[in-house]
Amino acid sequence: MALADALAADIAGGRLAAGDRLPTHRALADALGIAIGTVTRGYAEAERRGLVRGEVGRGTFVGPAPLGAAAAAHGERASGVIDLSLNVPVAGIAPDLAGALRALAKRAGVDDLLRYQPHAGATRHRAAGAAWAARYGVEAAPEQVLVCAGAQHAMLTIFAARAKPGDRVLTEDLTYPGMKALAGLLHLSLEGVAMDAEGLRPDALADALARSGARFLYCMPTIHNPTGTVLTAARRRAISALARAHDLTIIEDDAHRFLVSDAPPPFARLAPERTYHIAGTSKAIAGGLRVAFVTAPRHAVEQVERSIWATTWMAAPLTAEIAATWIEDGTADRVAAAQRREAAARQALARTALGDLVAGTHPQALHLWLELPEPWRGETFARAARERGVAIAPAEVFAAGRGAAPHAVRLGLGGARDRPELERALAVVRDTLAGHGGASPAVL
Repeated sequence: MALADALAADIAGGRLAAGDRLPTHRALADALGIAIGTVTRGYAEAERRGLVRGEVGRGTFVGPAPLGAAAAAHGERASGVIDLSLNVPVAGIAPDLAGALRALAKRAGVDDLLRYQPHAGATRHRAAGAAWAARYGVEAAPEQVLVCAGAQHAMLTIFAARAKPGDRVLTEDLTYPGMKALAGLLHLSLEGVAMDAEGLRPDALADALARSGARFLYCMPTIHNPTGTVLTAARRRAISALARAHDLTIIEDDAHRFLVSDAPPPFARLAPERTYHIAGTSKAIAGGLRVAFVTAPRHAVEQVERSIWATTWMAAPLTAEIAATWIEDGTADRVAAAQRREAAARQALARTALGDLVAGTHPQALHLWLELPEPWRGETFARAARERGVAIAPAEVFAAGRGAAPHAVRLGLGGARDRPELERALAVVRDTLAGHGGASPAVL
């Protein structure tokens, strides 16, 4: 614990930077006069906290800062840095909150929103959630739908209800950093499963299930974060069959499905008895709304409801009411459609600026997966771009388990205020690519 605390202090104090290679277990044990096993446990604790990452055959490295941490702490916008490190909707397309609040204030009984509600959400809000889930291809009765305080809270409630410390969770080999943070909090063990251009590979999943006996699969099948792939219908059927054969529970994070008009059917339709489907509003409507709807198998609704009670008692009724109103009156659909149009326009700008390097990303995704030419690595490229005024996310923050990350970065296209600012950011990325190639400093 002292070793992990010392690493945290050196990182916070700037004495260790993202990407720095740490001493080998034996070298550090010799230097400190302690057992190698103690160093191993110290490094493992630091990795659990997200401070470091181990790469098979390469060693242990200081991990990147949490996404958006620098922007939040130091005011990236004020400093002139264009922050593309977060995967956010385009802010200028948000609904008219002031108008919604004025209309809400005139309603009879509005004060009821300040009273305690059922843990799963008010009946009206659950019905709106079922209607929103239907936009995602999920057919569910309102009593199957639970209201959560955003998709991250939805993930927490599901895993807290179903998993126990030490359980193995399979994910795509690159996964949402929020899942990595949640695994650390709940002491779950993540294992990445190989992907390709069509998404998660069923053969690799079958191998992982046979080897690990894992009980859970967390995935983002539609516009995967960070790669932007869309899992094919055939693979969804194959994975559903594997889930039944191995009694696997699927947690389907469908945050970006609204961006794809012709997405294949969700797991919640193919294997509804074992799938927890999360339909958020933050990407489609507004990041600060923090309302998400979980469609759970009928037999598990009470379990998830108890988990909501244990973690936050209930999602805030006021924000749930605003979300429900926007779903009912068509505002949510109009905003989601505007986000789709803007995402397509921004992807077109990126393809013009960066060419074939972004060929694999979905043309309507709100983020961009950029595979780097040799000899760039994700962390060194992200550092070089940040020095030129653009914050982006290196592949290392998405790597599940201890495998090596690909040489790539993710750009959140919604982070730019407008298209001209995005064009400036893309020009910086292009010019950085044409630079010195990311030579790393010597390590003694």
